[in-house]
Amino acid sequence: MLPSFASSLLRRLGTLSRRELFRRGSFASLGGLLTPAAPSSAAVATGLQLGATPQAVYNSIGVRPLINCRGTLTVIGGSIEIPEVRAVKDLANQMHAPIDEIMHAVGKRLAELTGAEWGMVSSGCAAAMSHATAACVAGGNPDLHVKIPNLAGFSKDEVIIPTTSRNVYDAAIRAIGVKIVEVDSVAALESAIGPKTAMIYIFAGPRAEAGPPSFDDTVRIARQHNVPVFVDAAAEILTIPNIYLTRGATLVGYSGGKYIRGPQSAGLMLGRKDLVQAAWVHSAPHHGYGRSMKVGREEMLGMLMAVESWVKRDHAAEWKHWLARLDHIARAVAAIPGVTTRVHEPTERSNRSPSLSIRWKADALHLTGQQLSTLLDTTEPRIAVGGEGFRRPPAPGAAETGISITAAMMADGDERIVARRLVELLSAKRDPKPVETHAPPAADLSGRWEAEITYAASSSRHLLFFDQKGSVLQGAHQGDFTTRDLVGSMNGAEVRFGSYVGEQHGEALSYRFSGTLAGHGPDASLSGTLDLGEYLTAQWTARRKPYGRA
Repeated sequence: MLPSFASSLLRRLGTLSRRELFRRGSFASLGGLLTPAAPSSAAVATGLQLGATPQAVYNSIGVRPLINCRGTLTVIGGSIEIPEVRAVKDLANQMHAPIDEIMHAVGKRLAELTGAEWGMVSSGCAAAMSHATAACVAGGNPDLHVKIPNLAGFSKDEVIIPTTSRNVYDAAIRAIGVKIVEVDSVAALESAIGPKTAMIYIFAGPRAEAGPPSFDDTVRIARQHNVPVFVDAAAEILTIPNIYLTRGATLVGYSGGKYIRGPQSAGLMLGRKDLVQAAWVHSAPHHGYGRSMKVGREEMLGMLMAVESWVKRDHAAEWKHWLARLDHIARAVAAIPGVTTRVHEPTERSNRSPSLSIRWKADALHLTGQQLSTLLDTTEPRIAVGGEGFRRPPAPGAAETGISITAAMMADGDERIVARRLVELLSAKRDPKPVETHAPPAADLSGRWEAEITYAASSSRHLLFFDQKGSVLQGAHQGDFTTRDLVGSMNGAEVRFGSYVGEQHGEALSYRFSGTLAGHGPDASLSGTLDLGEYLTAQWTARRKPYGRA
């Protein structure tokens, strides 16, 4: 068996990195979402065709769509546009109009609806982050704009980010060419801010609120130096009046395709008029770096319609409707002996949806939450659920397990389908899982190994340093730029190990190796498949490389 710290790290390997899941440290199992499942026999690819149902459209190309019980994760499609958004997008597409005129009119109307000075539609919240950074660096000046991301000679080329706000999405800021200055205290912020500071970035959420430096301290110091503050509220609900702008932030960005339920490929930026308008200058259709972030007239008007609807929707009634979906599922599965349920109603603004926790003892049903998640993903109907993670068992063999259901992105009627399927799987009779056998390790891998990893269109050499004790592997994995801890195990000739880089300095990487030992002594080699999480898979081969050898 692996030590508890090794097991904990391995469970974290290969998970998808998404907003708020990082912040909460929740690495829920996604079953087979990383590897496309084979289409059912009724879904043989014949080329894209219009069908009577959305499912038929996907089936015509051999893709299995799913019922979304996880939330607004981009990796499974975000949200479903509300009917008004789909209708206005279709109408907007049927005639032409000058893009700059559309955006000006949309920006003005967004200001009226939200109380912000101005608004803008981007091709997602990450694009809004890039355009905001460009606006703070170049201010709408075309001479400067065409030089981005080469900022040599720019008077402002630094962006300050508190350590508590670093995340994989700040790559959209770094893409402009700025230098990131990371601060972890009020004193560090006061020392870092200066004439080269173009902007301060804050990732919305409890950690950023608390700091250090806290949200309020950051905004206060920024205002003293006349430095704009951009708040990344991508996964949050839209507050009117805007909670961040009223507290002193300069700009705020949202994802259009999450709880606002606008176009999935759209984002929203609100805030100070001159900077928002400058951000549009740095956006497509204007040439330069931003040309790759084009937003169409359909998305512009679709996003505006989503906000128009947002200010009119009965959010309390919508919440009750979501709770009713969960209640239907809870009543169905609670009839199964040993299954318990609990509804959670979050109050935070990010990913705000009620969720249902379904739990049971794995030994009682001979089923884990991971196994149920995989079953739901690989059978029909395909259902994506959240994971409950791992809890300390109250006694040996009595560990609780479970899944979670998020209500907001389900369609009407999905709750009945999900309830029926969960009852079928949870109440099915299963034989106890055979005790897993562990063969003695076929060799001692201790030492340095050179691994060649073959990616989609390139290859790279990494170093693996193993310190083997029995079947347990520990050590280090030296990648192209970063060295990280390595943990794993060896069962006979089979190896399984991995490394993980947490969300530090805007990076997050998971490498999960599985493979087989072949040969003996100096001719021994390891080879197999590498699971790269959100970056899909690669192949790897490793051979011993004695210390001191060139």
